[in-house]
Amino acid sequence: MTAQPDYSLLDRGGASRQIFFPQADHSPTPRGATDYRVEVEPGVELAARLYAADPSFPTILYFHGNGEVIGHHDEVARFYHEAGANLFVVDFRGYGRSNGRPTFATLVSDAHPVSAGFHAILDAAGYDGRRFVMGRSLGSHPALEIASNAADGFFGVIIESGAAILRRLLTFLAPGATAEEAAALSEDHEAKIRAIRLPALIIHGELDELVPLATALALHELLAETRRELVVIPGAGHNDIVYAGLAEYFAAVARFVR
Repeated sequence: MTAQPDYSLLDRGGASRQIFFPQADHSPTPRGATDYRVEVEPGVELAARLYAADPSFPTILYFHGNGEVIGHHDEVARFYHEAGANLFVVDFRGYGRSNGRPTFATLVSDAHPVSAGFHAILDAAGYDGRRFVMGRSLGSHPALEIASNAADGFFGVIIESGAAILRRLLTFLAPGATAEEAAALSEDHEAKIRAIRLPALIIHGELDELVPLATALALHELLAETRRELVVIPGAGHNDIVYAGLAEYFAAVARFVR
């Protein structure tokens, strides 16, 4: 396990106020899906939904992006099924039906109890042992935390439209955080990514207006010590990437989980 970066600097420095936009989720549980609650600390539970296709399929633990909730995945889940995977989506604190308040530090630290709960739920139901972790946009941070520091039981990590490099986030820090503190956090975070040894799939839109393609290229370089693939979806932005490159996107997912 690598040394843990002090992500609370982003909360103390005010960056978290710029990046979290929680919303409620009143979606009914779709046919064939099952809702769960995963305790991350006493009194704080995160909502989760398992979109099951077949217990013999591999299963993806999925952390969504900012401004999204579990119910937004009710329609797209079928494409994961067609790619040969079950999908297990988890909300952040304060999002959907989860309680608590989102912070950057807990966004990352909650990945550990979520991972444990995910494995326990699948094991109890007799699901196949092939499991992957995936993060989209802001959700790339808990996914990378698992890939670096809780990789047991996972076969690979998928990062889509990932805001995985902290340098841009650090520009939101208030004056109370020194340049030295910001530089140390960025260095520790990138060291954590370099320590990842799980195979990695990076999917990014060519024209992503929120997280530039350069971020995916930087992540690809940081993962130089492991087997990795970068798939760039031509003409795709940040929020239309799935449907702009539907066939290419899920062909890459299918290859990776197989």
